[in-house]
Amino acid sequence: MHDLAIIWDWIGFAIRWVHVITAMAWIGASFYFIALDLGLRKVPHLPAGAFGEEWQVHGGGFYHIQKYLVAPENMPEHLIWHKWQSYSTWLSGAALLVVYWAGAELYLIDPAKADLSVFQGILISAGSLTLGWLIYDFLCKSQLGNRPTVLMLLLFVLLVAMAWGYNQVFTGRAALLHLGAFTATIMTANVFFIIMPNQRIVVKDLQEGRTPDAKYGKIAKLRSTHNNYLTLPVIFLMLSNHYPLAFATEYNWLIAALVFLMGVTIRHYFNTMHATGKGPHWTWGVTALLFVAIMWLSTAPLMQDDIEAAEARALTETEQLFASAEGFDEVANIVPGRCAMCHAREPFYDGIHRAPKGLLLETPADIARAARQIYLQAGVTNAMPPANVSFMEEEERRKIMRWYRDGAASQPFSLAGK
Repeated sequence: MHDLAIIWDWIGFAIRWVHVITAMAWIGASFYFIALDLGLRKVPHLPAGAFGEEWQVHGGGFYHIQKYLVAPENMPEHLIWHKWQSYSTWLSGAALLVVYWAGAELYLIDPAKADLSVFQGILISAGSLTLGWLIYDFLCKSQLGNRPTVLMLLLFVLLVAMAWGYNQVFTGRAALLHLGAFTATIMTANVFFIIMPNQRIVVKDLQEGRTPDAKYGKIAKLRSTHNNYLTLPVIFLMLSNHYPLAFATEYNWLIAALVFLMGVTIRHYFNTMHATGKGPHWTWGVTALLFVAIMWLSTAPLMQDDIEAAEARALTETEQLFASAEGFDEVANIVPGRCAMCHAREPFYDGIHRAPKGLLLETPADIARAARQIYLQAGVTNAMPPANVSFMEEEERRKIMRWYRDGAASQPFSLAGK
């Protein structure tokens, strides 16, 4: 039964690995085509319908690339579609969200903010992603689609509103992660519902001998531009899970807002550079100022909502079983002495200003809540304490393993791995 915790952890690791790989492929392809599109040059004697061309050198050879603004006169025999990267990234991210839901009591719900059941929290989590796409898609299909600057500003307002809303019901960590998932869902839905169908219409017109309508390319271009500016903030939000300074403050929603602005300034520099050969250097100054503002917001004042949520939450049935398992009293003496110098409400280890990842290991209740993490990090492996700075002994690690396995064996199979 206890092995389920190890299996579950490896499954989470594997899904995250796939997610990172597919995200690299998607982001790499997206950035490449944006750079290619902006670097096209109009030269004499281009084929009919061609908008521009570009020569590139890579891997010991030269590439001659031409872009047709709408479509070529005839359908190419070999056509590569760039879609799997986006779909795979979203699907693996959705799988990670399911893994996150499995720890909803600890990571998702903040009783100090909203009195939600696990089911209600998961329902808000999943429903918000769908609702966000519907609102965004409605705005794009309205008359605002002809006013891209206004539309972009409204999209920014929507994202900030969602950041604030998530922070009213979820832990700080969950709020930023869900904002990232919210944004990534919009990006993938753009590809699935708009960009790819429009490209299929153009291909079908070519196959059936009709002249493709340029409006489909214009619509797809608008959504692709949004994806371009949203990419970097999504990466920040997904990484924020590991940095309490980003999420464990009442101003995390403002931090997210500034991150979206940084995404715009950074991409504007590179987009301009690809188009003209020289980027506007003022964007780096603005980006630096935004980052300084983020650093200030991260500590003014500290709220540490995840820690407050952990203290406010009563022990679940699973955690109560670990608290009553054989060997708990010994572990409750071992862990604070070896781990609480960092994982405390007021850490006293040099350089540690708050408990890493908001994880507290001071009281028996803290230890019962963190049973699985303790088992994996300080029992099965020697990841904690780092470099064994507190000299945890091997016999102490074995006691942790015996305690956890006794607790896991006393509960239903469905709960053993949580």
